[in-house]
Amino acid sequence: MSDWLYLLHTAFLGIVEGLTEFLPVSSTGHLIVAAELVKFTNATSDTFVVAIQAGAIFAVCWYYKSRIYRILKGLFSEPIQQRLAINTLIGFMPAAVVGILVSDFLKEYLFNPVTVALVLVIGGIIILWVEGYHERHQIQPRVKEMDDMTYLDAFKVGVAQCFAMIPGTSRSGATIIGGLMFGLSRKAATEFSFFLAIPTIFGATVWDLWQARDVLVSANIPGLLVGTIVSFFSALVVVHWLIRFVSRHDFRAFGWYRIVFGGVILLTWITGVVHW
Repeated sequence: MSDWLYLLHTAFLGIVEGLTEFLPVSSTGHLIVAAELVKFTNATSDTFVVAIQAGAIFAVCWYYKSRIYRILKGLFSEPIQQRLAINTLIGFMPAAVVGILVSDFLKEYLFNPVTVALVLVIGGIIILWVEGYHERHQIQPRVKEMDDMTYLDAFKVGVAQCFAMIPGTSRSGATIIGGLMFGLSRKAATEFSFFLAIPTIFGATVWDLWQARDVLVSANIPGLLVGTIVSFFSALVVVHWLIRFVSRHDFRAFGWYRIVFGGVILLTWITGVVHW
């Protein structure tokens, strides 16, 4: 593959990552499908898929830079900032432990478009069911603001995040929909999902780069940089948009999108139109 085509592919994947990381549609699932479509498959492709998520995390850090500064400044003096920092750590721990135990197994057996498609459809059905249940029973959130979450709330969302290790599930989808099921408002669930992404994805990126240190070479660095930078800017747009979206809409549109997208992948696989 020529250098310019390689960089073009990494930029394309960076756009896919940034646009999907914080939507409940599975960025990893989209990246696996997109990489398969452009034949971006080599010894480090799975690591690349995880590593460029760092760009999306930098976008969240930039968007919430004022709040992050307040947390750091008040870490030992302000109870509200302390609670959010502790909640983020509590929410991160389940995925950290489970990820270390099963990440290699998941990459070997589940990082493929067919698995992604099945999980996309199942996740879409779950989103529609949760939204329908909330509407039918007119459920009011118990926790309206992220700062009002208890340690138990954070742990429950952290457990829900573990399911996102299955490609196609969606980390943001698992944490946001899980948050809704546990009594959080859309705003609280979405914002905590953003904060929880910082240690989770940063940790996953560092872990994967360390695991792949023997196969990474200097030729991979330009592609990683391009993908990360592009994902940063595209994710910044999505974060800004999604915070406003959740104040006026539910997530059913994303549920239907997942079902249609996953269904198309399965249909092309079954009919042999695309050899995934």
